[in-house]
Amino acid sequence: MNMELLQDRFYKLRSNRLFELFVVAVILFSAIVIGAKTYDIPDNVLTVMGWLDVGVTIFFLVEITIRFMGEPDKKRFFHNAWNVFDTLIVVVSLIPIQDSEMALIGRLIRIFRVLRMVSIVPELRLLLNSLIKALPQLGYVILLMFIIFYIYAAIGASFFVNINQDLWGDISIAMLTLFRVMTFEDWTDVMYETMAVYPFSWLYYLTFIFLTTFAFLNMVIGIVVNVMENEHAQEEKEKAIAEGQLTIEDLSKQIDELKKLIEERK
Repeated sequence: MNMELLQDRFYKLRSNRLFELFVVAVILFSAIVIGAKTYDIPDNVLTVMGWLDVGVTIFFLVEITIRFMGEPDKKRFFHNAWNVFDTLIVVVSLIPIQDSEMALIGRLIRIFRVLRMVSIVPELRLLLNSLIKALPQLGYVILLMFIIFYIYAAIGASFFVNINQDLWGDISIAMLTLFRVMTFEDWTDVMYETMAVYPFSWLYYLTFIFLTTFAFLNMVIGIVVNVMENEHAQEEKEKAIAEGQLTIEDLSKQIDELKKLIEERK
């Protein structure tokens, strides 16, 4: 059979929606098998599940081979980080380490096979890529949040240490207490305890909750959503260029508009 014809068939197969859904179903089945092994089950069922796990590993090997054979430019196949991740997971899963000292690593690798769902589903890839690209901006938000935590912890350790040594003994313990307050884990018990001595200490807790839980959470959501919108727009442009729906002139105009927008924000 002609190699180009074979590659074309593999390319159509890996791009087929039903094939992608079948791969997702196998990944979910693999996750169920992994979860089932955490229960006390009969030895005969455990043996069957072991064979099913081997079948899943073989299927993943076939699936990654189809994706590689269907790649038009095979040299660029491993330029994609997700392809490298998938290949690494499949290759390590093939190593017979179940009865060795590396059995724990083997189980961990099989657990990480669930992450292949991200590489298969485009929407999940877009979400994860957006989160990664938002990290530099989120870093400043986290730094500001740490400053707020530190200031409030210093205040709490100074005023409330005599009320409850276990919660406000030093600044590090006070920061843990404030984390409890931020996550609303029985935070009212902490507040009422200090209000018995300082009646207006409720202002301390409410302002802290507003700054950390509400304000910072909205900032994080805003940054991630903004990056996701940019990623989605970029993906749509690349798809349009690939399909010939976007001309170079249109692309140049959009770049100019983007430059003007960046200058206005500066």
